[in-house]
Amino acid sequence: MNPWLVAAQKSATAPGGDVFVDKAGVLRWQKNKQEVALFGVNYTTPFAYAYRAHQRLGVSHEQAIRQDVYHLSRLGVDAFRVHVWDVEITDTVGNLLENEHLRLLDFLVNELKARGIKIILTPIAYWNNGYPENDSGTGFSSIYSKGAAYTNPRAIAAQERYLTQFLNHRNAYTKNLNREDPDILAFEVCNEPKYGKPEAPITSFANRMAGAIRATGCRKPVFYNVSENPDVYEAILNAKVDGLTFQWYPQGLVAGHTLRGNFLPYVDQYPIPFSGDARFKSKAKMVYEFESADILQPIMYPFMARSFRTAGFQWATQFAYDPLALAHANTEYQTHYLNLAYTPAKALSMLIAGKVFRTVGRGQQFGRYPQDSVFSDFHISYRQQLSELNAPTEFYYTANTATAPQQPAKLAHLAGVGSSKVVRYGGTGAYFLDKLASGVWRLEVMPDVVAIRDPFEKASPEKVVTQILWNEQPLQVALGDLGSSFSLRGLNEGNAAQATATNGNVRVRPGVYLLAASGKSTSAFTAQTTFNHIKLGEFVAPAPTALGPQARHTPPVQTTAGQPLSLTATITGLAAADSVFLVAQHYYGRTRTVHMRATAYATYAARVPDELLYAGELRYWLVVQQGSKATTFPGAFAGQPRDWDFAHAEHFAVPIVLANSPLPLFRADRDQERIEARGLAPNAWTDYVPAPDGTLALRLVQGPARAGQPAATGPAASLRAFFGDRLVGRPEDLGRFTQVVIRARCSQPDAKITLQLTTKDAVSYAAPVALTAGAAMQEVVVPLNALRAAPGLLVPRPYPGFGPLSYQAATTSPLKLADAEVLQLVWDAASVAGSPASVDVESVELR
Repeated sequence: MNPWLVAAQKSATAPGGDVFVDKAGVLRWQKNKQEVALFGVNYTTPFAYAYRAHQRLGVSHEQAIRQDVYHLSRLGVDAFRVHVWDVEITDTVGNLLENEHLRLLDFLVNELKARGIKIILTPIAYWNNGYPENDSGTGFSSIYSKGAAYTNPRAIAAQERYLTQFLNHRNAYTKNLNREDPDILAFEVCNEPKYGKPEAPITSFANRMAGAIRATGCRKPVFYNVSENPDVYEAILNAKVDGLTFQWYPQGLVAGHTLRGNFLPYVDQYPIPFSGDARFKSKAKMVYEFESADILQPIMYPFMARSFRTAGFQWATQFAYDPLALAHANTEYQTHYLNLAYTPAKALSMLIAGKVFRTVGRGQQFGRYPQDSVFSDFHISYRQQLSELNAPTEFYYTANTATAPQQPAKLAHLAGVGSSKVVRYGGTGAYFLDKLASGVWRLEVMPDVVAIRDPFEKASPEKVVTQILWNEQPLQVALGDLGSSFSLRGLNEGNAAQATATNGNVRVRPGVYLLAASGKSTSAFTAQTTFNHIKLGEFVAPAPTALGPQARHTPPVQTTAGQPLSLTATITGLAAADSVFLVAQHYYGRTRTVHMRATAYATYAARVPDELLYAGELRYWLVVQQGSKATTFPGAFAGQPRDWDFAHAEHFAVPIVLANSPLPLFRADRDQERIEARGLAPNAWTDYVPAPDGTLALRLVQGPARAGQPAATGPAASLRAFFGDRLVGRPEDLGRFTQVVIRARCSQPDAKITLQLTTKDAVSYAAPVALTAGAAMQEVVVPLNALRAAPGLLVPRPYPGFGPLSYQAATTSPLKLADAEVLQLVWDAASVAGSPASVDVESVELR
């Protein structure tokens, strides 16, 4: 066999067989006693919404599982976990039901095993199966609440019965009992239980469930959740279990929109309050779920993986990988979004994160952000939106990079989005290059992908958020052993492409190809040749999204009179002969039509004529011209605005202001869907109320402490607003601003309020806001030069809630307004008696 294939097969084979937990709490392979370090995903197609959605779409569940597991293999995933929806495979007394859901779980396990992916199962979910629809499950979890599950004798008996039967279930495909399958490494008893004091019943329940598993003859490690109820952690540390499980949602869940800003400080460390306890140290540690929720940035996972390793975790699985058939609408869990085809950069950051997890030593320490942005062969950059692995044999990146490969002659695996010194690519999908022999490489190219809506808004199967397009794109490859005139041959089914590169340049459509140096024979490589748990001819990609032309554009908040203004839009669904025009009109003034040019795939830009840039309002439209057919955006209306019968009022608009005009950073009446406003203390919340002049104000509220509740300390409520995009339209004016002006009121004296501005590098600057009590709105002026470096509040808050509350960068440099991008108003906890106290914020602006 070819030596490259032998090496690939060897590297793809993880240690097999059982694992055990040693006396020091380290999970090890039984065969070679090496430490376990596995990284992957949750995935839910056999159950709940994912099962029903595939059924409604007429998509074969088996085919969907095969396709998704193939993609997981391409991303280097070697760990899979899921909380089994027991409500769909049991009756109310805990008997296991041999049904379609259980069969599909068996099928999934078999597919994962074939790709070398190890498994930990959580048999008890404690969820019904409805979300985001109505519940229909009828098992024991449909009649017993989480609170009753560990105290009600009948509920306990049902769970023992179910665990016994589930562990003894024989997989219809592998023929293994679940408790004996060498690729099912361990079991986590139950998913996110809900406990309260006293602690003795908790320990007793955990012991009974672990005992039920071991009574089957199972000798695999038993894990138990501790992070869901950290206030009673000792109950779990006292239990007779082998390992502890944790989750991490570092900036919360379900924001309802994409979170923007630099969140790397949120994932810079994973501190565990009880990590010094000897009982904690004696148990293995697993992260059953994690996600950078409501964030598409392809930089979070590698930092999370590194922080997990520092904290001592040996298993981490993201929740949840989106099935290919559902990812166009992101309906399964709107706050999560990960799929190779639909979120290629984020998916490749998972590939890189897996490398981080397996490279970084358990317990290895690092400096604090940003000193740790470069470690080992990894580089993470918020400003570049780049995660990168540059190792002697591997080169992976999530965005355009100028980095040169570490050792080009040794390079064997490359994956990227965008372009590098090795690959220049004109498309937007991910691509993979894997060396099969000297001068022979496998190339896999995914379709182009364009986000056309915010994927974290309220979801609907009818609302496509990401569009897939199949195009022929230019590709240039610079690999020494390939040369500049390599041959290209299609490998996947239906791909008959053949070409010879000119100066390393070819054109490719989505698919799999063999690239070979001039004169190099490739007869030894066929579509059926096995390589790294895949066959060379395998290819999975969604069909093109048939939507017609689509446009995504957000107008600048303001622009300055007399200054140049360029407008950029994302426009898809065009053929080479189609054109895009900007129709711009000064209100009650002139109208001009300007050709928009393509600056990258699906990106079009045009400069507004100078004659329209005098103070007032600029209205404009984007017009797609396809032969004699015109389509106008916003609205995708037939015709174009200069037609006499174009009767649609929709338009884009941007105010053209004088250089000394204020710039709004936050307006309560307009920004409800783009901010994060939270109550942080138990007795705090947020709302919207009318201001005295009839506009809207954001209300931060603190109520009296509840009976028996200690007085809150620290931040009680906050507003967080990203404004980095608002500075773009007025770059020439930033040096003129000297003040932040807050229009607000408070209901009681001595309200301690702090203004914070945070930069792209996560450096926060703060100053107090002096509000006096009263019913009228006040304008409070905070000079920019009064802001001083200070700890930044990390909101939205993480789940579990024991993550750091603040982050302070190691800097003494003064604030540069051009680098600022996040505004925060923080209201500290107060002593409130009687009626709730409130702070109402109408606006914040630069002057």
